[in-house]
Amino acid sequence: MRKQDHSLRKFDSLSDVHRVFGLPTPLHPMISFIDIRDITVQRHELADSFALNFYKIAYKTTLCSRAKYGQNYYDFGEGGLVFTAPNQLFETPDDTVKSGSMLLIHPDFLLSYPLASKIKQYGFFSYTANEALHLSEQEKTTILSIFGIIDQELKSRIDDFSHDVMISQIELLLNYANRFYKRQFITRKAASHDVLQKLEALLDDYFRTEKTVLQGIPTVQFISDHLNMSPSYLSDMLRSLTGQNTQQHIHDKLIETAKEKLSTTDFSVSEIAYALGFEHAQSFSRLFKSKTDLSPLAFRQSFN
Repeated sequence: MRKQDHSLRKFDSLSDVHRVFGLPTPLHPMISFIDIRDITVQRHELADSFALNFYKIAYKTTLCSRAKYGQNYYDFGEGGLVFTAPNQLFETPDDTVKSGSMLLIHPDFLLSYPLASKIKQYGFFSYTANEALHLSEQEKTTILSIFGIIDQELKSRIDDFSHDVMISQIELLLNYANRFYKRQFITRKAASHDVLQKLEALLDDYFRTEKTVLQGIPTVQFISDHLNMSPSYLSDMLRSLTGQNTQQHIHDKLIETAKEKLSTTDFSVSEIAYALGFEHAQSFSRLFKSKTDLSPLAFRQSFN
């Protein structure tokens, strides 16, 4: 089989996924459990990247050796989970990935269930592969047992309860993933603190050198790009450490800088707002008052 000329392949049906990967016809049109060992095509026969119109939850055994976390590597667990939202791009699996499992769920499978909207609240579906959930041996047993139940349901005779059972197992899997990610943030606090220090240094440099005049207020995307993390993962990690997300850290640094300028310079509020990256002084004043309960002028007057 010759590799396709284009580098991106989009899939809208499970049947198409199974056909391209050399798998038997799916047992259900909207949900499929795939054993990676059953994939018969090689990487060089496929497109470079894919976009699936499905939620994908993949367990990969290759994450268990040197797992990347931010800019560092850590040895942990026996494998890991990677979550992908519909139409998110992901690279073709490497030929070295010889074992693991993959659960594909079409969004329509969740319709009429609360999970259809709740699943969008799980931030880890927007994490990158380098921010996978690395599992301990006990956690691995828990996750694989849920995978096993879903696989068994698909292979059993479909009845009136099959859909409900699979929905409940998917929700259980996501709840465990949420718990295990919280554990991951806690057990890797050394790395997390390092990222927090880099965040503080980055914000200090940004506001000290007044890059705000040329580039405006730093965005969450700007910060996450410089720290080599996805916006969702960075915010969740910071929230576990400090109780605040990335946007709140940016605002705190902005208010800290504003207080310094208001108390040590004669610049007008409009001049300070412009120096901090605001187009309109009113926007700066609203944010300042929401954070301090004082207007910028009232804060300045408190020092006189």
